[in-house]
Formats: sequence, C-alpha cells, structure tokens
Amino acid sequence: MSLTLIQPQEGAAAPAALPVYPGIAFAAITLVDSPARAAQALAELMAGDAIGFDTESKPTFVKGEVSSGPHLVQLAAEQKVFLFPINRTLDTDVLKTILEAPQLLKVGFGLGNDRSALKSRLDIELNNVLDLGEVLRGPWHRGTVGAKTAVQHFFGQRFQKSKHVGTSNWASARLTERQQLYAANDAHAALRVYRAWCHAGETVKPL
Repeated sequence: MSLTLIQPQEGAAAPAALPVYPGIAFAAITLVDSPARAAQALAELMAGDAIGFDTESKPTFVKGEVSSGPHLVQLAAEQKVFLFPINRTLDTDVLKTILEAPQLLKVGFGLGNDRSALKSRLDIELNNVLDLGEVLRGPWHRGTVGAKTAVQHFFGQRFQKSKHVGTSNWASARLTERQQLYAANDAHAALRVYRAWCHAGETVKPL
C-alpha cells in the first residue's frame, strides 16, 4: 500500500485560532432502533460507493478488564448518519450486510481493532476498509493521523472532541444528543476527509 505524505501548510494558524468544524446537524442523525429505520439505512448506505465508518465502546476502568464492545456502530452517507446501537433487541443482519459488502468502501480513522471486535462480538467480517489514519500519515506527524489533524489539514478548521463524551457510557439504553452528535461526526468527518483527499487526486488500494 502506498502512503500519501501530507505536509503542514506554510504559515498555518494554530489550531485554537481556527474556525470550528461545524459537523453534521442533529436532525441528520438517525438512531437505528426499528426494522423500518434499518431498512432505510440499508437503502441509503448501499446506494453510494463509500461510507464513513466508526465504532464506540463503553470504556473499561479496571486493569485487565476486556471490553465487551463495540456498543455502537456509526455509518455515514453524504447527508445522513445512521447510528446502530448494539443490544439484544437489535437485528444485526442489516449491519452485517453493509459492513461485509465488497463493493462498498468503508472509510474511517483508527480502525485497527474494529475488524477483530466486530468478528468476535457480532460475527461480522469487515470488508473493503480504508483506514485514513494510516494512509494520510507523514514524517511530520508521528504515528497515525487522527480526525482532528485531517480536518485541520483539508478544511482549515478545528474539530472539537469532548473527552467527557468520548469516555461516556456507549452501552446506555438511551444515548444523549451530545453522544449522538459526537459519534455521528466521527463517521461523517471521515467520509468528508476521504472525498477531499480523492478530490486532491490521491488513490490507494483498500484493505
């Protein structure tokens, strides 16, 4: 796999001085908690060539404790984001169809553990995946590139992420509006970065 080395822009503003990345509106988020919404998600997500992808898991606080996640899977189309809460009442057949579809590219950041977690928890074989954190890294940035860095590079904006929300209980039966926005924007920002990267003329073979 060939990697694209993105470089910091000359005279770029410090992150704190940048305008805030607006993100997707709450009205564009659908919590998939019924067969009808699952059918809607399947139709809209499978209609494109690529979707944004991410997962959230309830944090572990005890040393040696093994996570039972993912507890939420986020899938983003161009104008909408669908949140799939993983619980006993959710039929995961639709999620399995989408994530295993060979013709549909799933793009996201930091997807290293998602493949094994989805397989062990939901028997889903993640297929056709592009980890932007890997393909966008360069010598100026140690390790993988995160969503914050990519949003700053491509859009000149500051991607705000609340640590409090990020470490909240993603296994909760009722996700708050802040949780839904946090999760949705992780997936949607990945898709927007991917589109911007493609517009810049970069291509890479997905895993």
